[in-house]
Amino acid sequence: MRDTYRREINYLRVSVTDKCNLRCIYCLPPEGVKSIPHDEILRDEEFEAIVRAAALVGIRKIRLTGGEPLVRRGVEDLVRRFANIPGIDDITLTTNGILLPDHAAALKEAGVKRVNISLDTLKDDRYREVTRGGSLASAWKGIQAALDAGLHPVKLNTVVVRDFNDDEVESMARLTKKRPLHIRFIELMPIGTCNKWTEGRFVPAGEILDRINRRVGRLHPAKMAEGDGPAKYYRFEGALGTVGFITSMSEHFCENCNRLRLTSSGGLRPCLYDAREIDLKTPLRRGAGDREIADLIMEAVDLKPDRHHMDEGWTDKKRVMSQIGG
Repeated sequence: MRDTYRREINYLRVSVTDKCNLRCIYCLPPEGVKSIPHDEILRDEEFEAIVRAAALVGIRKIRLTGGEPLVRRGVEDLVRRFANIPGIDDITLTTNGILLPDHAAALKEAGVKRVNISLDTLKDDRYREVTRGGSLASAWKGIQAALDAGLHPVKLNTVVVRDFNDDEVESMARLTKKRPLHIRFIELMPIGTCNKWTEGRFVPAGEILDRINRRVGRLHPAKMAEGDGPAKYYRFEGALGTVGFITSMSEHFCENCNRLRLTSSGGLRPCLYDAREIDLKTPLRRGAGDREIADLIMEAVDLKPDRHHMDEGWTDKKRVMSQIGG
């Protein structure tokens, strides 16, 4: 299916929970947020019904997000439901990695092809600070579990923040030389209620690329085997992994956007930075069938804007990032 700007929409990011086992500074305010009541969260069969309807109109790729998707009980069963839907041929997962040692093998068996793992620093104290108490050692155990389970390519998402972790981009990039890891440096975006912490800390991808070229070695353009997404990839000569850049702010890629976002409470958003949502939960719970849900999905597609407006700041007063889906 195509939107009003002739972009093909084939990718649905599915937030399966608003809960998380970490409280990252740029995602959640210090006081946290009130969890959505349990009965307002979509049930497995409701998620399945939405994805089944989405497949009817051209959705082919599903990414499970949160919050932290692995805190949802029985998440492997949900993956299995999605994998059995005709037309869905790619299921992926974004996670902080902490719970992966207990889930990686089962996720692979259920149908997850690969994972993105958030890792903003290689220093224990900084990891505790940015996650408000998380364990870097636990995150690394999750990364190893993903590699052992064959969830390739294993991508590590690093949000670069000036005067916090920008001095680590060289060491992060070096990880790709001898390990099959794919580092993706993500430009800091003004999201949610945490803008005060992020003010003045933006680092453009071009600066990161230049620093790595000068201090580590020349990066050459590269192509990922699968799951390219919006990142631009590079590789050191002879390296096992790649270095990617997601330029959400300095060089937005909205003209190629192919995604919709489903919140855990059943709201379908045409864009992360667009507060408009199509309510799918209410019609589902009154008995709407696949065709009616598919028509509502098409309504959301028609609402997709030509581009985001992150440069104007976060304007959604109702939700923070964990409630929308990473």
